[in-house]
Amino acid sequence: MDLGLKGRRALVTGSTAGIGFAIAKLLAREGAFVYVNGRTEARINKAVGEIEGKVDGIAADLSTEEGAAALFSSVGHLDIVVNNLGIFETRPFLEIDDADWRRFFEVNVLSGVRITRHYLPHMLEKKWGRVVFISSESGVQIPAEMVHYGMTKTAQVAVARGIAESFPASGITVNSVLVGPTESEGVDTFVENFARQEGKTKEQFAREFFQNARPSSLIKRFETPDEVAAMVAFLCSDAASATTGSAVRVDGGVVRAIL
Repeated sequence: MDLGLKGRRALVTGSTAGIGFAIAKLLAREGAFVYVNGRTEARINKAVGEIEGKVDGIAADLSTEEGAAALFSSVGHLDIVVNNLGIFETRPFLEIDDADWRRFFEVNVLSGVRITRHYLPHMLEKKWGRVVFISSESGVQIPAEMVHYGMTKTAQVAVARGIAESFPASGITVNSVLVGPTESEGVDTFVENFARQEGKTKEQFAREFFQNARPSSLIKRFETPDEVAAMVAFLCSDAASATTGSAVRVDGGVVRAIL
């Protein structure tokens, strides 16, 4: 299928590894000019060197106003914005202080709001644009071990729907993607650390994770970044023009609700 992305200009935030990198790689393969984003030149250069197609990089911490300003001064109009930048960590609710709540909101939510607000006017002028927020099944089934993370993922769904509602019949689609447990760089480190602490292999820990922490998973394994990227690329395409304001699931069946 031709996704109609040739010549489109796309930004994928937090895209030097994991899900973001897989999305950037696939969009470039489909013919888009892709901007890869990360916080260091070294990681940017490595990612850019591994992507085939038209690609450039912008090193900036987009969770800050200063980082966003650096992006805006370097990257002109965009047709596609994929708000993938995000952090997660496990911490009991009573140990999450105000600074952590603010930090998670700044990185996971406000970064995408700020970037979308900047690039949306040009999309509206052209009457074509795609905005995707990479959310999580944790936004629907809030994990007790990281309430602050779940809160931000719920907020992304709300923001995406609200922006879509704000610009009906505009040619712009705005969606969120509810990702399930994925074998990304951060999750891989998370699994390795916990497996080591418990004296288990990564395979044992992963098996028990889906037995105990995510028993509703229907695939009983971690997704791959490429599986998530395939859905995101479709949402960025011409073919997805009737899909907007939606929370699209790529969660391995973790969320049991049918609506």
